[in-house]
Amino acid sequence: MTHKTTNGYSGRNSDSPSLADPVARRLGSFLLLVITLMLPPVVCAQSQTEIKDAAASASFGVVDTAPVVVNGRMRFHVVGVSAYPAKRRAGEIGRRIEALAQDPTFDPKTLRVEDAGAYHEIFPGESGKAIFRILEADAKSEGILRTVLAHTLRTSVAESINDYRRDRKPAVLTKNALYAAGSTVVLIVLLYVVFWGFRRLDGFLQRRVKLRTQKLETQSKRIFRGEQLLGLLHGALRMLRALVVLFLIYGFANFALSLFPQTRYAAHTMFALVAAPLGGMVDAVIAFIPDLVFLVVLFLITRYALKLARGVFTAIDNKRLQIKGFEADWAWPTYRLVRVGIIIFALVIAYPFIPGSESAAFKGISVLLGVLFSLGSTSVISNVIAGYTMTYRRAFRIGDRVKIGDTVGDVKEMRVLVTHLKTPKNEEVVIPNSTILNGEVTNYSTMARDQGLILHTIVGIGYDVPWRQVEAMLFLAAERTEGFLKEPKPFIRHKSLGDYAVNYELNAYCGDASQMNELYTDMHRNIQDVFNENGVQIMSPAYKEDPAEPKIVPKERWYTSPATDPG
Repeated sequence: MTHKTTNGYSGRNSDSPSLADPVARRLGSFLLLVITLMLPPVVCAQSQTEIKDAAASASFGVVDTAPVVVNGRMRFHVVGVSAYPAKRRAGEIGRRIEALAQDPTFDPKTLRVEDAGAYHEIFPGESGKAIFRILEADAKSEGILRTVLAHTLRTSVAESINDYRRDRKPAVLTKNALYAAGSTVVLIVLLYVVFWGFRRLDGFLQRRVKLRTQKLETQSKRIFRGEQLLGLLHGALRMLRALVVLFLIYGFANFALSLFPQTRYAAHTMFALVAAPLGGMVDAVIAFIPDLVFLVVLFLITRYALKLARGVFTAIDNKRLQIKGFEADWAWPTYRLVRVGIIIFALVIAYPFIPGSESAAFKGISVLLGVLFSLGSTSVISNVIAGYTMTYRRAFRIGDRVKIGDTVGDVKEMRVLVTHLKTPKNEEVVIPNSTILNGEVTNYSTMARDQGLILHTIVGIGYDVPWRQVEAMLFLAAERTEGFLKEPKPFIRHKSLGDYAVNYELNAYCGDASQMNELYTDMHRNIQDVFNENGVQIMSPAYKEDPAEPKIVPKERWYTSPATDPG
């Protein structure tokens, strides 16, 4: 059977004040005053203690309970009703017990218990008024029979009276005062040691850490400032020193106050103010251990799954693993999607086990973040989806020569949100992926790698020149152009019979789309040379009548200044 009779402090203990020697009593009172003045102000948080007691009694289903405090110690709890609150009842019981303790003629052995039917009463002897009654509600709050509780409380009251008298004996007061004085000296010595030790530690940081921070600052190209780290370390040391000092003062105050009956309850209250939150945190940590084990296991499984997925897609990218219908270029984009899916799945599973996930504040923050993400990331999401869509559509890849809208360039980088192009003019153009997805893309490199890209140009030749001669000259110009493929062979189309000329289209294959501009330049130069060599005029778009002489450039004028003859 468990009974609340003590608060965990050993007795130092008393007689009635009337039995104390006057000189010793004055000496004890003087030392107690000195100790009280040396201590920081201690507030006896009575209301918080009552809240703790009510919370403890709530586990028994009791609405209102209060502790009976005698000689600075909580002896037992009593219940109350709206007409007679527990606090008032407990206070009156405590005062009656202390009044009996102050009466040197009263013998605690004469305490007796009587059963009045609906309640039990404890009397201070054969006659006199009852000290208090033990109700059925008191027994229910303790979870024992009323008869057992009554006899147990009688023993507790007797012990309280004996402790009250023992704690007020002159010898006990003197001894406790010496203990308090000794603890004060110990506190002063400990505080001196703490301040001395932290000064030495601060000097060590100045000598050793400062040199290393200077090296780190140099290596980081002054992005990282050594003074900032030293400032953080000094601040952490000051905070740690303050915590140690407060802990020492708190321990001293709690010990010194617990030595004397007048301040013992204040020490108990001060201890409860610190111990209750710490105990709550410890209980919360212990209760969280099963969830923590689950989260650790989930983390390890998720990490292993990510490593496994990375290994598989690395093998696909290196072509060590081939899957029918799955291109190697899709490996890393697909891995990123799989990785996000694994992480989201793990977070969904872990969410109920995260501390505070069921709280209204946690849910409110989650909803707020979701709304902000939805409102602020519409274009971002569309670009991300477009980026992955283009990857699987295989519209282009790194190094391809493409035309997107009015921009022609080589693909230099494909990111989730944008694509970077480098134009022939050495310009970098950044295009959002959503724009690419919703527009038209011309890829010059796709067919050039397999079958060759067709470069073409149109020339207008007069009707007086045989078309067979024209085709022969165009084939000769294509043959002279280095960079065109021999297979497939060039071919010519007769595009139209114009008003003044026949329009011929020369088509030739090239294997490198990035050389388009250079090949077009060489092809046009060779066409002009071949036609000039053969005295055939390339017609202008429109004219009024044929000239008296054909408009050709004789060979001797091919290298007219400032042109130079390579021979």
